[in-house]
Amino acid sequence: MAMPPCTHLDTVRDVIPSAQGCEECLRTGDSWVHLRICMTCGHVGCCDSSPNQHATAHWHQHDDHPLIRSFEPGEDWWWCYADAVAFEVPGAGPAPSYDPSST
Repeated sequence: MAMPPCTHLDTVRDVIPSAQGCEECLRTGDSWVHLRICMTCGHVGCCDSSPNQHATAHWHQHDDHPLIRSFEPGEDWWWCYADAVAFEVPGAGPAPSYDPSST
């Protein structure tokens, strides 16, 4: 029997993206390199290559939100901050898309 890629898959929810870009950078007028989405609450934040690293900051504020996935088109990888492991979830499909009518 295969081991799960991390021990936090039970925190994954059916999330709605909080914004079409990094939520905090959009408010402050900053830019980002790549986007990540929290798979517990839908917060969209910028990656660690971005100046503000808002996705990681979100995890430091909410350590019960350990899983993110890429919010970039065509990328299907996930990252678990708590277990420090990258992985893919077979059959997970694309990341949820932003719907401006949901805000």
